[in-house]
Amino acid sequence: MNGITTARNGWVGLGLIGTVVFLSGCAVGPKYARPVVPTPADYKEQTVPSGTAAGGWKTAQPKDQGLRGKWWELFNDTQLNALEERVDVSNQSLKAVEAQFRQARALVRSSRAGYYPTITAGPSITALHPSANQSLRPSVSAGTFAEYVLPADLSYEADVWGRVRRTVEASGASAQASAADLETARLSIHAELAADYFTLRALDAERQLLDSTVAAYVKALELTKNRHDSGIASGADVAQAETQLETTRAQAVDVGPQRAQFEHAIALLTGQAASAFSISPLPIGGPPPEIPAGVPSELLERRPDIAAAERRVAAANAQVGIAKTAYFPALTLAASTGFESTRLASLFTGPSGLWSFGPSLVQTLFDGGRRRALSDQAQAAYDATVATYRENVLTAFQEVEDNLAALRILAEEAQVQDTAVNSAERSLEVSTNRYNGGVVTYLEVVSAQSTLLANKRTAVDILRRRMTASVLLIKALGGGWDAANLPAAKDLISRSTSEFDGFSPAPTKSVNETTDEHR
Repeated sequence: MNGITTARNGWVGLGLIGTVVFLSGCAVGPKYARPVVPTPADYKEQTVPSGTAAGGWKTAQPKDQGLRGKWWELFNDTQLNALEERVDVSNQSLKAVEAQFRQARALVRSSRAGYYPTITAGPSITALHPSANQSLRPSVSAGTFAEYVLPADLSYEADVWGRVRRTVEASGASAQASAADLETARLSIHAELAADYFTLRALDAERQLLDSTVAAYVKALELTKNRHDSGIASGADVAQAETQLETTRAQAVDVGPQRAQFEHAIALLTGQAASAFSISPLPIGGPPPEIPAGVPSELLERRPDIAAAERRVAAANAQVGIAKTAYFPALTLAASTGFESTRLASLFTGPSGLWSFGPSLVQTLFDGGRRRALSDQAQAAYDATVATYRENVLTAFQEVEDNLAALRILAEEAQVQDTAVNSAERSLEVSTNRYNGGVVTYLEVVSAQSTLLANKRTAVDILRRRMTASVLLIKALGGGWDAANLPAAKDLISRSTSEFDGFSPAPTKSVNETTDEHR
């Protein structure tokens, strides 16, 4: 009879386990779908009539390679390339974000531990001395004896309603968002370095312009002094020439502090001490390269900040599912085995063995509305992430349009400014000839000189703004990054740190695909 009972209990246990496995294929909560965002067919700046468009960008053509990872190589500047290569190796801000990603990846492994039972062991040796006056006398005579216990306990919460799977989904999506944050930081730092570099080169060009102007003013002052010594020019002409020269010299010196600040900023971005870092002066080149803008729909896959926002939506969706599992009972399977004896010599003998096994079902009957509040909180958090995602997309479209417009308008302005520089040069030549002929005073020459210098400095500044707008456009387009570069589920549970050197292209698995993989 005992054998029949034992067999029956075994079949009941197997049936219970089978039921648990079957129910574990279910997961409560909403199925994730990427939020819909309005996406224009084309950028407005790409539909500007051809007569008003001017360089700086182009529409991506079929088979156009577009932007790639090392986008700064488009500018064909070897020193910029060398500085950009140092960012991934030495930038401390980037290393901090990479450490945050490793934290998020470790959390994924921690969440996945919920798929497996927890096994603990707690051996103990206890000296006992029972009271001889207790109501239930012990089976042994009063005295001191030892008790040896070697237990092993197993506890497993069956994932009947998908709480563990939703937790893994949430932590996995959050880790992918953290990986996208790393790429966003990487792109921002590279872009900041390029923008600072071109600003520094523009200052070099401005200093070169001022130095050459000072040299021209020195010659003009010598000529004016000679004319004064010959009685042709007045002392006022000499004073005006000296004032013009010294003012321009002061302007040339004033470029120094600005250049030093940008040089120090570049040192910081490349992870070097400002006191041991320097960049040789070199005027800015130009014009900026053509940049393929592509189509707006591609922007959703190119921008790492958009990918991060979308992954946070997926994580928030999983949190809604986690909150809903609180409405269902929790099924826990517990088992215990081991040995217990009052003598060490007999601890591992058959009679010293002990075991227990049994499931427990816990259902919350009343919690004062706590579960409903947590569910509402999770739903509100999801709605907030959806709004943030859509806002990020709209901001991305704005940034692309801003910089496309800036490049187009600045290219037109550069053409007009070149004409203004040429006109100022001719005006200075005419004024100088009129002064040498004694027709006008030196004041007209000074005015023409100031106008020419101002126009040339404006031309340099326009070129700087065009180069900066090119960098910002590349940043707005994602810098050649692609959402397919996000780490897949198998990469998130790895302890490798190679992600800091760049993720290998791997299709991003959806939340549902990650769940199916476990099953």
